Amino acid sequence: MRQGRVVYGGAIHGCTPAAGGGVRLADGRVVAEEAVQWLPPIEPRTIFTLALNYADHATELAAKSSKEQGSFLQAQRSEPIVFLKAANALIGHRGLTRRPAEAEFMHYECELVVVIGREARNVRKEDALAYVGGYTVGNDYAIRNFLEPYYRPNLRVKNRDGCTAMGPWFVPAAEVPDPQALRLTTHVNGQLVQEGSSADMIHDVASLIEFLSGIMTLSPGDVIYTGTPKGSVDVRPGDEVVCEVEGVGRLVNTLMADWTPAPL
Repeated sequence: MRQGRVVYGGAIHGCTPAAGGGVRLADGRVVAEEAVQWLPPIEPRTIFTLALNYADHATELAAKSSKEQGSFLQAQRSEPIVFLKAANALIGHRGLTRRPAEAEFMHYECELVVVIGREARNVRKEDALAYVGGYTVGNDYAIRNFLEPYYRPNLRVKNRDGCTAMGPWFVPAAEVPDPQALRLTTHVNGQLVQEGSSADMIHDVASLIEFLSGIMTLSPGDVIYTGTPKGSVDVRPGDEVVCEVEGVGRLVNTLMADWTPAPL
């Protein structure tokens, strides 16, 4: 059963999809999707994020980047490039994400998100999918002019408040028999701007679990953002971004303008 988390009537509720639309709260009430504030469907313990895990996206960025990027892409093929994300970056379905005033190029990243279901340590690739509890959809925004000089994600790019959407549903692994056969799409204001397949991951889900569990123990609730296909388009305040992963869900997010703190 797909599960989500929402705020309604001043309280946090577990919920499931309601027949005919809307959401069914844990107490049985059915309310409209727009009537609730969506939270990420789980509260992750550790958030792992992959850089350039799709060959077409890596090539796309290399074409826009410096010559040194080529050595980074070569290294990515031999070993996953992984970074950690803080919980403050997460925001739920239908949430608002600020575009920093100094951003020159900010783009979405539609991603399949893996949720670990049981403790995993030194897991072999052939056994790895048995440690997956389920999946959800992610949208991990990047601010390209901050990323360019460093060749890899950094604090200003990937850990801003509300810059990483997740949801709407946690989908049990049994409902996704092959995580490497899923279509990923992004629409901005109704226009298709990104399309790819999880089959094109450089390091597939099982390989990522093997790699990460060989470094540290993975715990239930840990999540892995697995990367995004090509199709980077600059987004601006007011744009509605819809990321969809086949069989997993449709994640809606809207850009808003940056804010200026009030003087003390």
